[in-house]
Amino acid sequence: MQFTIRAYRQEDFDTLWSIDQTCFAPGIAYTRYELGTYIRRPRSMTLIAESVGSPEAARPTIFGFVVAETIRPGMGHIITIDVRAEARRHRVGSALLGAAEEKLRSAESRAVRLEAAVNNVSALSFYKRHGYDVVSVIPQYYANGVDALELEKNLLSLTPAS
Repeated sequence: MQFTIRAYRQEDFDTLWSIDQTCFAPGIAYTRYELGTYIRRPRSMTLIAESVGSPEAARPTIFGFVVAETIRPGMGHIITIDVRAEARRHRVGSALLGAAEEKLRSAESRAVRLEAAVNNVSALSFYKRHGYDVVSVIPQYYANGVDALELEKNLLSLTPAS
């Protein structure tokens, strides 16, 4: 599976929202309003993973996206990372996460935090593989009452991608 990472464009929104709805259960998935608000925040960035165009393809397919932001000097935050089921296990999520971490580090973030549902075993495993450590439990974080684990990664130890 070949893909490239690019910046978000407004015409991507409906596709991103649709992907989010398939990636997360009700109570965890964002409403259209919530997702739009996160994407438009002044210090946020949204990156898209899309297929590399082929002559027979009408237009590229969006495989996934990440929304991240600088929440205060020195600290970044991954708001969401969503990858279509058929694109998982093809390094799409890893590429999106790495690109977001690099952009946050370039914006002088020394660390990055994120939240994941305590029962989302695949996400927790993914983040652990990428160097994230649990720093706290947030009771009833999600609208459906599920607790979240807050995870953090030190960005100063990252070396630029080769």
